[in-house]
Amino acid sequence: MRTAEINRKTAETDIRLSLDLDGAGKSAVDTGVGFLDHMLTLFAAHGRFDLTVSAKGDTQVDDHHTVEDIGIALGQAFAQALGDKAGIVRYGDTILPMDESLILTAVDLSGRSHLSFDLAPLSEKVGTFDTELVKEFWLAFVRNCPCSLHIRKLAGLNTHHIIEGAFKSAARTMGQACAIDQAAAGRIPSTKGVL
Repeated sequence: MRTAEINRKTAETDIRLSLDLDGAGKSAVDTGVGFLDHMLTLFAAHGRFDLTVSAKGDTQVDDHHTVEDIGIALGQAFAQALGDKAGIVRYGDTILPMDESLILTAVDLSGRSHLSFDLAPLSEKVGTFDTELVKEFWLAFVRNCPCSLHIRKLAGLNTHHIIEGAFKSAARTMGQACAIDQAAAGRIPSTKGVL
């Protein structure tokens, strides 16, 4: 079973997260940050991951700690569920249209952390959500599920569409990379023999 459960409690946040890489896209998400709930629900659906997230954070300060810590927990969950990564595809890429926006994502589940992120320009906020937190979320993710992740806007004007496109595209890309490669017969997809 390629599943994980993460409980993360700090002085700023209390997060419970579960992930099933081989799910059907079902989710139950309650983070206290409405826009992030929307993005994680889309992420689960488009990656076909089963995901539950329950979070309480110091959102009276702002959403930063909650968003970053959920990125940490989600990264840890992927790392745990992938285990030694035997038999996975390893790579994924998607170009995804979301109305006028067009987003490219690509990932290598290499065991090395790198984020290349360019969605600019974005409006400062979507509703009450600070859009600079999107990069913080993905930075936290790649630091805890060590991978090379590229997220790039090829076109787009509407900030909501751009960010939504990025989460959908990243979901499909992660779904590809995490998939079992039927031709790999459980082998580690690296000439080093380890990822």
